[in-house]
Amino acid sequence: MSVRATTLPSGLRVLTDDMPGVGTASIGVHVAVGSRHEAARENGLSHLLEHMAFKGTRRRSAREIAEEIESAGGDLNAATASEHTFYQARVLPEDVGLALDVLADILTESVFDPQELEREKGVILQEIGAVADTPDDLVFELFDAAAFPDQSIGRPILGRRESVARLSRADIRRYLKRFYGANTLIVAGAGAIDHDAIVAQAARLFEKAPQARAPAPAPARYVGGETIVRRRIEQSNIVVGFESFGHTHARSYAAHAFANAVGEGMSSRLFQEVREKRGLAYSIYTFNWSFADTGLFGFSAAASPRDVPDLMKVALDCLSAALEDLNEDEMRRAKAQMKVSLLTALESSPARAEQIARQTEIFGRVLAREEIVGAIDRLTLEDVRAAGRQLLASAPTVAAVGPAARALSAARVAERLALG
Repeated sequence: MSVRATTLPSGLRVLTDDMPGVGTASIGVHVAVGSRHEAARENGLSHLLEHMAFKGTRRRSAREIAEEIESAGGDLNAATASEHTFYQARVLPEDVGLALDVLADILTESVFDPQELEREKGVILQEIGAVADTPDDLVFELFDAAAFPDQSIGRPILGRRESVARLSRADIRRYLKRFYGANTLIVAGAGAIDHDAIVAQAARLFEKAPQARAPAPAPARYVGGETIVRRRIEQSNIVVGFESFGHTHARSYAAHAFANAVGEGMSSRLFQEVREKRGLAYSIYTFNWSFADTGLFGFSAAASPRDVPDLMKVALDCLSAALEDLNEDEMRRAKAQMKVSLLTALESSPARAEQIARQTEIFGRVLAREEIVGAIDRLTLEDVRAAGRQLLASAPTVAAVGPAARALSAARVAERLALG
């Protein structure tokens, strides 16, 4: 394996993966904190902090932060998720030092100017509004909230209007002190990378970073239920789901394989039965998301209100039938799709940098490609069917945005699956 890892005395971890033949370098800083770590009144704070990190430091203005990276031909970005945040730059090999300097600057020297804060809160409120105006985005927010009611894991990553509007500069500083410390950060690089040079520079740039307390979030409590938002639009946007498994659960790979087998791609039974044979929806697909201690499995579709009852019956019958008749051809296809997804990430330096940081945070180490491929190859039909049975035995969660449809209820989903 080409991954090298160094832990500095401060607790800062540095991971790199030198990728021969790659002409650029991706360097990032990962922190295992996201919306799941927020108190109810802080909802949206992780995302706001990510935005504000780019709005000026003691050394650079917001414009200078962007110009220094872009003048070198690079790009600078960040993303906030439920359980982590990742700041990353992609540059030419000779500009890795510049990129890491900028990243360290925005994470240790940001000033959080009050005027910039109010402007950026306004931008985020527009972002929240855009989600509310986009039914296929809004339906997933509703789904999360129904699956995990009154819990941080079920709240929107962007935050709610009322919570974002009242967040202050003091809130940001307290949150930064609580979670962003040398002992919680991972510097990760991939591509045309010099590990020793990055270690030396990271030690210097983050030497004054304090230690963070970083309390763990409360355990997730999957509940299930339903949320229907009626709107006068052309289609009903639907998500139906169930509790799945966390990253380290023994059935995690099997759950991903079940999702791939029944609903990933145009040859899947869900796509074939719902769209190709009956024309009940333009698109339908499954998903399986893993978190630290839980997960979510389900399917999403958009359909004319008159077609929703038939779509629900066909889709749920497909899932039920797969518990008994999932076949070797479907298994081979699912395994191949999982491997392609893995290898695609390994071939992209930005994805690889984020991947090695995430794996280290979750598993305590970077997983070898052969280890993951081996786990996929060892899956049997019974492994995947058993995972599917456990998934569908949990309480259903139903979310929908659009015209009302009588078929859309958690109770009806449970009844239909019981018939299968």
